[in-house]
Amino acid sequence: MKTSVDVKTLTLVQAITDGLDTMMNEKQEVILLGEDIGKNGGVFRATDKLQEKYGENRVIDTPLSEAGFVGAGIGMAVNGFLPVIEIQFLGFIYPAYEQIVTHASRLRMRTMGHFTVPMVIRAPYGAGVRAPEIHCDSTEAVFTHMPGIKVVCPSNPYDAKGLLIAAIEDPDPVLYLEPMRLYRSLKGEVPDGKYTVEIGKANKLLEGEDVTLIAWGAMIPETLRAAEVAKSKGIKCDVIDLRSLFPIDKDMIAESVQKTGRTVVVHEAHATGGLGNDIIAIINDTSFLYQKAPVERVTGFDVPVPYFGFEDHYLPTPERILYGIEKVMKF
Repeated sequence: MKTSVDVKTLTLVQAITDGLDTMMNEKQEVILLGEDIGKNGGVFRATDKLQEKYGENRVIDTPLSEAGFVGAGIGMAVNGFLPVIEIQFLGFIYPAYEQIVTHASRLRMRTMGHFTVPMVIRAPYGAGVRAPEIHCDSTEAVFTHMPGIKVVCPSNPYDAKGLLIAAIEDPDPVLYLEPMRLYRSLKGEVPDGKYTVEIGKANKLLEGEDVTLIAWGAMIPETLRAAEVAKSKGIKCDVIDLRSLFPIDKDMIAESVQKTGRTVVVHEAHATGGLGNDIIAIINDTSFLYQKAPVERVTGFDVPVPYFGFEDHYLPTPERILYGIEKVMKF
């Protein structure tokens, strides 16, 4: 029996390709820029066959200059195009930081709303894939501290496509983080055609009344595994997939935390300066008197992401997350 909306089973990276294809087909203004994205289809094949379909004028292989092609994307965005820029790895974005913080994030304010920068910057990020140093950074908090740019991070194929389309249609710049660890490690149903996932809205994955677990990106599967073990021990967890890191869904966080009174925040970025600190501040601002225990953080350590042999010791695991759950339960 044919449903009203056809769906297909895709990996996360295939859902990204599908989202790009959907929007390029709908809007001639959507232009892709990045290193090796055309003929080679990108280092992770996220843009595979798109240059063949849409031509070299819309899928543009750029020189190895992040500052250059991000700057070019800003110029394109203020002149009516919808550029989607691929940074090969989030750790390569630093040469373009000045363009993003000085121009992309400020042009709306600087021109009193006369110009906006409808630009998407795609960036694979995170550890767990045995990549060399600089390739595995999780520096999302650097950009959530930058008013004027939105930051999103999908954890599944459905959200990957919906968030990408929403980002392309957003009038302001969006940093779209792609957890490399999940690119091909899971599949999910993705509707054909166009749909969006609202930026700024989190997603409740599990319902429970004992502990709130907050995570995003590649930490979602690890957090769900910990929640399942906790359930076998009689501890029922609310699991929140933040998905939008800025703006952040303060209402869902407050609602859950006020119900459970106990919270564990999970992210693979370093503990110091990590987004978990801002989440704790939100909880203090909205739900301090509901707390039954201090908020626990399960994070990466305050060291550079280590080489291959030590990578697993750096990343949060279900065991470390479960320890955090039991710690707040015993307080």
